[in-house]
Amino acid sequence: MMEKMKTTAPVSSVGADGVQPNVKNHNEIIANSQEQINQQATKKPEKSGNGGLHTMSMPELYDTVFVPRVPIVDGFLYGGTYLFVGAPKVGKSFFMAQLAYHVAMGIPLWDYPVRKGTVLYLALEDDYARLQRRLSGMFGVECADNLYFATQAKTLNEGLDRQLEGFLKEHKDARLIIIDTLQKVREVGGDRYSYSSDYEIVTKLKSFSDKYGICLLVVHHTRKLESEDSFDMISGTNGLLGAADGAFIMHKKKRTDNEAVMDIVGRDQPDQELTIEFDRERCVWKFKKAETELWKQPPNPLLEAINAFLTEDRQEWEGTATELVKQLPDIQLQANVLSRRLNTVNSQLLNDYGIFYDNKRGHERKIILKRLEAKE
Repeated sequence: MMEKMKTTAPVSSVGADGVQPNVKNHNEIIANSQEQINQQATKKPEKSGNGGLHTMSMPELYDTVFVPRVPIVDGFLYGGTYLFVGAPKVGKSFFMAQLAYHVAMGIPLWDYPVRKGTVLYLALEDDYARLQRRLSGMFGVECADNLYFATQAKTLNEGLDRQLEGFLKEHKDARLIIIDTLQKVREVGGDRYSYSSDYEIVTKLKSFSDKYGICLLVVHHTRKLESEDSFDMISGTNGLLGAADGAFIMHKKKRTDNEAVMDIVGRDQPDQELTIEFDRERCVWKFKKAETELWKQPPNPLLEAINAFLTEDRQEWEGTATELVKQLPDIQLQANVLSRRLNTVNSQLLNDYGIFYDNKRGHERKIILKRLEAKE
């Protein structure tokens, strides 16, 4: 049986040449299927007699193939909108630069595999000269040509979304946009610290990240008051965290400490508490320990069978669910059950095995399986 094929960058040092996944092929497949999948998800919605509410039945839900959730950094950062929160001068900007560089280069962040892609860093509290000094001190002069910076941008009500859309049209492999900081792009109003205002601004950002299938990482500050729950220290109301897909809180016991704790909570990953240490010579954050070990899903017999079915001589397959059942004699499932199970685990099939899956509507439903090849 073939081993799982991770579509992640190999563990290598900065500047080392290694085998990289065919990210362009991967992204093109996801992008080309986006429109078809969205149309499928909204096809013939039922309406109630009360205001035209669109609904989807449970069978329709299971029969829909949604866009796979692809991590930016496996086990650490996913698509969606996340807050990155810390006190002023705690080292947030150094970590943002470190994360941006690693994603752009496809280099693992600590022990977390990274999926390479274009990164836009809106360093709205910096200038280009300061960025040059900071980055050269951290990484020398080896450049990531797909890492872009801007020190000025419009606010959300002035047209930030249109600026970001323009960037994404020019850089279709973009995976991560960092906004440093939230205060620089939010609308100014009398109720700017109300729950509804906080919830609305993050909801706008989340709608944008979901529409384009990218990650928006938004830097924000903590409040001055201490709290036993680190997430209660986010400046503003609970509306910020309530609308976000997750949050990172970086905090120190003392400002002069080299060590910091990073608390992580999110919808697509388990809660984590990491201890990291700042290397003052290189100005990068180093991993020390994790208080919680990442839970790993046990092998899925169906996915293992699919992985074994796609051999080196058969990298692609297309056919009906009934035909696929015949190809998997050890999997005792009815055709419709097989199809629905694959629909629900398509993200795991792509992320853990490097196999793209689709289930096309037509004269008859056709399952498509395609192993994404790595570059030589």
